[in-house]
Amino acid sequence: MNETPEVIGSQWSDVLGEYERHLRAERNLSEHSVRAYLTDLRALAQHASRLGVDEPGLLELRTLRSYLATQRTLGSARSTLARRATSARVFTSWLARTGHCDTDAGALLVNPRQQRDLPAALRLDEVRALLDHTAEAVEDGPSGLRDLAIIELLYATGIRVAELSGLDVDDVDRGRNVVRVLGKGRKERVVPFGRPAATALDRWTAVGRQAFATEASGPALFLGVRGGRIGQRTVRRLVHHRIAAVEGAPDIGPHGLRHTAATHLLDGGADLRSVQELLGHASLATTQVYTHVSSERLRTAYRLAHPRA
Repeated sequence: MNETPEVIGSQWSDVLGEYERHLRAERNLSEHSVRAYLTDLRALAQHASRLGVDEPGLLELRTLRSYLATQRTLGSARSTLARRATSARVFTSWLARTGHCDTDAGALLVNPRQQRDLPAALRLDEVRALLDHTAEAVEDGPSGLRDLAIIELLYATGIRVAELSGLDVDDVDRGRNVVRVLGKGRKERVVPFGRPAATALDRWTAVGRQAFATEASGPALFLGVRGGRIGQRTVRRLVHHRIAAVEGAPDIGPHGLRHTAATHLLDGGADLRSVQELLGHASLATTQVYTHVSSERLRTAYRLAHPRA
């Protein structure tokens, strides 16, 4: 749904400009996150202005509810409505905290209920087939070595594709078999990986990376064929390509491998808090939605534990 751009009043513009600086300087959000917040809030500003609310300090709960109701009428998806409600709530909290308004108009604003579908996850046998197939591609040369190291590391750690793309050579600690990751909000965490991923990384850094490296490569761990830091689109493309060779496997990308890693950790007995820390989730609720314990594991536990199973 595309709305016709409207000019918002100077008071809205000034406050949104100040809020943008807050998002960049104080919250240290990515460019994508800042753009998403501002897009949502400009839509709110346009709606509020049409209702005669010419400055953010005059926002009321009924204005916010009217805004979301209008978005729903115009066909916005539930996920979009939930995101815009969150954007509004965070914004009004900042308004109250910084003295732009006396009360937090969004404190009682509730997110519209949404259906959250879990991404597909590979079975353990499908992961083995994927890794075996990719290992065979090592014979293709440097690209095969790189692809195997990437897929092994994604599955071993569950890190995001942006986090993988941003890795430098020095972020890998082979002494402890951990990788230092810069996650959302530029929060740093350390994630362990196992021996197969370590072996694949060693072969890539010792042989494959040297074949791609140029003066422009810098410290980047994973490189594209032209020597620059590998892009997220390239990582997604190669993951889809390698998984396509596994018969019957769902077509997933790096996000699916992240979910697969978390699911297999839970199935293996890892506690939810540990998985939360590994994935870099700020909230445990996010991990609870993002990961799930397989129904087979629950049935097995029931059969073993319940006296009337």
